[in-house]
Amino acid sequence: MSKPLILITNDDGITAKGIKSLTKAMEGLGELIIVAPDSPQSGKGHAITISDPLRIREENVYGVKAYSCSGTPVDCVKIAIYHLLKRKPDLLVSGINHGSNASTNVIYSGTMSAAVEGAIENIPSVGFSLLDYDADADFDASIHYAREISKQLLAMKNPDHVCLNVNIPKGKLNDLKGLKVCRQGKASWEDTFDVRKDQFGRDYFWLTGEFKDQEQAEDTDMYALANGYVSVVPTQFDLTAYDELKTYKEIEKI
Repeated sequence: MSKPLILITNDDGITAKGIKSLTKAMEGLGELIIVAPDSPQSGKGHAITISDPLRIREENVYGVKAYSCSGTPVDCVKIAIYHLLKRKPDLLVSGINHGSNASTNVIYSGTMSAAVEGAIENIPSVGFSLLDYDADADFDASIHYAREISKQLLAMKNPDHVCLNVNIPKGKLNDLKGLKVCRQGKASWEDTFDVRKDQFGRDYFWLTGEFKDQEQAEDTDMYALANGYVSVVPTQFDLTAYDELKTYKEIEKI
């Protein structure tokens, strides 16, 4: 019986400490292959490259088969599945991202879009994020949880077309209280633009803002993270508002 095939990707780029940590977490769980962007791709969401060529290059990193790709995280998943691999992966893991992908951050996240693309292909998939933006962040707790969750996914029958969004609080492993399977909380960015001037006196803009929780419910990822738990949110790509289908039936009369 062949070993499970595990595809590893991210959005911070193939040289990021997070993907090195995720590769370490997967050691011994199966046959590993990395296909990751050749440069940071944070905030690219589910973008794909259609107007430029994609380039891939074999890389000598982390002691496993690895390729860098000139495209987005979703490009990496697609080219892995349809060009580089001889069979569909048994597990897709993405990350470990520098920074939170809780709540509505999942919409913008390249890390989670790679996992969602895996779910579209009906591959058990999970995106891991650490609530620490430091390039030299401590990933020890994330390595532990990434490994344990991945072992569970490889052993269980996973629901069709569902992936997991896993966020890990900053801190030592012993400081964390465990896992909470929860729903996506209601939070959003209050965006502002920092206006600056270039050397020619022309305005340019940096997007910034503050991420604010809009509810205090105890069953959300935002609550779990704020209280020292790793949040695990089952996530799907079907965005249909099923409860509102009847509401909009009136439109059929137009």
